[in-house]
Amino acid sequence: MAFDPYQSDRISRTLKDKGVTSSSKKMMGGLCFLVDDKMLLGLDQDKKTLENRLMVRVGPAAYPQALEKLGCCPMDFTGKPMKGYVFVYPEGFDLDEQLEEWIDLAMTFNPLAKKSKK
Repeated sequence: MAFDPYQSDRISRTLKDKGVTSSSKKMMGGLCFLVDDKMLLGLDQDKKTLENRLMVRVGPAAYPQALEKLGCCPMDFTGKPMKGYVFVYPEGFDLDEQLEEWIDLAMTFNPLAKKSKK
């Protein structure tokens, strides 16, 4: 499981500054941040390029618009993109404002998201 500890700290700090209570869990090949026991976003590393990237749960309604943002592409682990999830490469979240946008987008969908089965 590869992820950048600096980026993990950035996400934790941003969530805390926004007053969001979250937890983190190693899953999906990286580190995921959960709100209300539902995946909000996460970090992993592209196995081909070794670039750090965000995994963001934006939901099906925001998915098409999210794909138009800088550094964003469909989240695809298996050859079939996961609906409502995107990868964001560093050029799309390097700035604090960009990271906050992705967190806000994920937080908008979070109340509508279903919890994973245990």
